[in-house]
Amino acid sequence: MTIEWHYTAGEDLSVLSLSGHLGPEGAHRFAGAVGWVLARGAGPVVVDMSGLRSWSVNGQLAVIEAARRLSTHGRSLELAAIPANGSLVPDGNCPPITIHTDLAAAVAGHDADDQGGDGQQHWRTSGWSA
Repeated sequence: MTIEWHYTAGEDLSVLSLSGHLGPEGAHRFAGAVGWVLARGAGPVVVDMSGLRSWSVNGQLAVIEAARRLSTHGRSLELAAIPANGSLVPDGNCPPITIHTDLAAAVAGHDADDQGGDGQQHWRTSGWSA
């Protein structure tokens, strides 16, 4: 089992929504999605995890690596609604990762309450259920 993703690129904030299980197989797909994000957006990236059923240590390490990768391009990573079956404990070499209770709180923290509105672009995996 792996993940599906949906990416919304706004002017000042991007949202990468995940569903499924972020484990060893999903970690590779997540890394590919982060590459997609880097090529097609600007500003902070909120990873909406409300659709994840679970995540493994491999998935957590992939998130930490994504934060590092985005940081090298001047972008930050934030998490919304992390799965209840795990916690994220980055090492000292990881850029700060803000964790929000849900996507609405993450978006509100950026005064970008129009996620999904005009002027935004959307991409998703073929298995994403809209």
